Amino acid sequence: MKKIITLVTLLISFSSNAQIQKIHSSKVYKERAETFFTLVNSLYYIPKHQLFSEYYPNTNQPNLNYFNDGEKAAKEVSFLWPYSGMTSAINVLYKIDKKKYKVVLDKLVQSQKQYLDTVRKPNGYQAYPVRFDKSDRYYDDNGLVGIDYIEAYTNTKNPAYLKDAKEVFEFIISGWDDSLEGGVTWLEGVKDQKPACSNGKATVLALKIYEQTKDKYYLDWGLKFYNWMFTHLRAKEGIYWNDMKTADRSILKTAWTYNTGTMLQAAVSLYKITNDKKCLTEAHALAEGSYNYFGKKQPDGRISILDNAWFTTVLFRGYQDLYEVEKNSKYIDTLIVNLDYAWDNAKDNEGLVYSNWNKEKDEYKTPKWLLDQAAVAELYARIALIKKKI
Repeated sequence: MKKIITLVTLLISFSSNAQIQKIHSSKVYKERAETFFTLVNSLYYIPKHQLFSEYYPNTNQPNLNYFNDGEKAAKEVSFLWPYSGMTSAINVLYKIDKKKYKVVLDKLVQSQKQYLDTVRKPNGYQAYPVRFDKSDRYYDDNGLVGIDYIEAYTNTKNPAYLKDAKEVFEFIISGWDDSLEGGVTWLEGVKDQKPACSNGKATVLALKIYEQTKDKYYLDWGLKFYNWMFTHLRAKEGIYWNDMKTADRSILKTAWTYNTGTMLQAAVSLYKITNDKKCLTEAHALAEGSYNYFGKKQPDGRISILDNAWFTTVLFRGYQDLYEVEKNSKYIDTLIVNLDYAWDNAKDNEGLVYSNWNKEKDEYKTPKWLLDQAAVAELYARIALIKKKI
């Protein structure tokens, strides 16, 4: 009897895990991407400014802690980082349906220029729209905006977007100096650290511009940023640490998924550009390293790679790039299963997804951050494109 009970328990457990780990069709993921983007746009968009709110609902908004000078209160519209999340999402949705999303893509890219500061030279994007206030200019923010532009150029071949991407890159490299043998800081004019976020995004941006133009200037810069990152912040665990301090070369050994994700993207990109197998070996090391370092087994059998949703999305970009070279779905499927779990189990009454996909705390009435929601739309669009090819 005991053996029978044990066998039944195992079968139930297997059935439960199999159900949890079911991967849906491209059509399902396309529908989720499109309906979710529409939902987020309808809840967060502020027509009079052609921008978005930082949170929904936009009352009793939590303070924001992603700045150099401490916490800030949420304002009338979002800061640049969450806005860029929506631009990134629409760039992927455009690949699904060019006709449907062309106007939306153009509109979001143009509205993003409300953050462009042309008074300080070189031109660069500041954290908050210039017509409201003067604010700091972060090199990592500019990296993600530059990536938005080069992706928009890749999609549409509109030369204006290529020009925008190049302009952003020139702002970033204006921050390169010889301290710590190179690299850029986090924030313009503040030279206390050189972080993975700024230098990793610059690496990806340079290589993406090179892929579209074949201009060796950008490949050379991509290699400079890549080699700086590898030499200074690559950890033996197959991940990247947060930053190196300029004063004493100490390393902040905090790891976020997106920093490893950008360098995984860069390694795959360099492999495709150079056909150097060492780059592919490095991509494998980062994929497995991040999977082992960030992965945590859940009671239902899932391996959960749980971080800020947008951070996880950037890691997924790296996994996707590696998958498209080798077709090993281990890494992307792990994140798909986790996002699907959140879709089924961790949403509020509006249909917005919790920041913690494992539903480890009750977020039903918690204001939802725009960046978290934009990331879900982008991820489902990426998944739809992947599954369409299978």
